[in-house]
Amino acid sequence: MQEGIVVASVGDIDEGWAIKVDASVLGTVDDVAVFNDRGEYFALDDSCSHMNGSLSDGYIDAGVVECPNHAGRFCLRDGSVVSEPATEPMATHRVTVEGTEIRVTPNPARIAP
Repeated sequence: MQEGIVVASVGDIDEGWAIKVDASVLGTVDDVAVFNDRGEYFALDDSCSHMNGSLSDGYIDAGVVECPNHAGRFCLRDGSVVSEPATEPMATHRVTVEGTEIRVTPNPARIAP
């Protein structure tokens, strides 16, 4: 049984990069950044919890994304804060790869009303 919404294909997101998926595609309250870190895919809300910088434009390395605005860092696996100035964690979304499809299942707590 397939779950989630197809947001990209394997090969669409280069290693160490991310794409931004519009909130309207996933029905979420924020756009979602989908990251490729060494062949693993992760998804977080795109707007940094510190001052709304776009995490999809951030620097990605070793399981962490650094916001391009003020260098707050977040764990890609669980959204936890790795370094300040960020103090609030990021919401995560489930990512699955089925064949060549990258699918995101939105976090139920982040579904738009």
